[in-house]
Amino acid sequence: MILSFSKCNTILTMVLVCCIHFAEAQLTDLARLEYSFIPSSNSDDHYIRLRALVNYPIKIKDKDYLIIGAEYNRIILNLEDNYPFNPNNLKGLNIIDLSLGYTFKTSENWRLGLKVNPRIASTLTNKLTSDDIFLNGGVFAIKDRTNAKDIEKPYRLVLGLTYNTTAGVPFPLPFVSYYRRVNNKWSFSVGVPKSNLKYFFNEKSMLQVFAGLDGYFANIQKPMLVNERIVNNISLSVVIGGFGYEYCFTKHLVAYSYLGYTFRLNNVLRNQNRDEVFKLNDVNALYFRSGLKFKI
Repeated sequence: MILSFSKCNTILTMVLVCCIHFAEAQLTDLARLEYSFIPSSNSDDHYIRLRALVNYPIKIKDKDYLIIGAEYNRIILNLEDNYPFNPNNLKGLNIIDLSLGYTFKTSENWRLGLKVNPRIASTLTNKLTSDDIFLNGGVFAIKDRTNAKDIEKPYRLVLGLTYNTTAGVPFPLPFVSYYRRVNNKWSFSVGVPKSNLKYFFNEKSMLQVFAGLDGYFANIQKPMLVNERIVNNISLSVVIGGFGYEYCFTKHLVAYSYLGYTFRLNNVLRNQNRDEVFKLNDVNALYFRSGLKFKI
């Protein structure tokens, strides 16, 4: 089967959004509070995301854990330009995730993790329907040698498969993340949704250069008529690069801020088949994200 460029671009957008929500915490965050901001370069429009996340591990037996989690994203779209629809229908988007995971040792160095993650992603202006509910899942193999005393350059490798109903792809997608501490001053991480190169002033203060992904996909409960076509969904995918700073109050409590630029920005209204109907914005802009996290 031959896919058109438009269809391929739509699938790419859904794949990026899928990877973001599975991999953002890199399987290590127990709690997170976060604020993101993207202004528009050519108008008064801007995008704000408020995010809260918590994961609670329950020890089942030696080195085996059940992990119960929840995440809430409130996305605020301030659309001040003139649009061929009522922008009030899109002022607030809600993404609510519940997750159930299980992780256990398979050998001295390897750990297996499984995760089921139902999601509500919607404007939530009416009663909840099946169109607002999505199902995610994943299986991950983790080799964590970051605390090993017998190797010179500690590392963590995560290999996995993820499945997400928003991706529009009827099969699991691969996931890879690799972290290496090179020496007492440098480390790097390669993967999705973020890769970085860090410089450590000391063990509490570090600067980084990063590249990463951000975005969302949600159902519009009040479908809109735009250019004589019905709009049912909205999505955003961005590719970002920039600088970040982290400060560790303790080994587990970290404050962070990132300032960057969007090298690819695609904010789109879509129909029921997830085809593009109207592009809200594709002009690259500044990007800011800051928060506080408690990690393993």
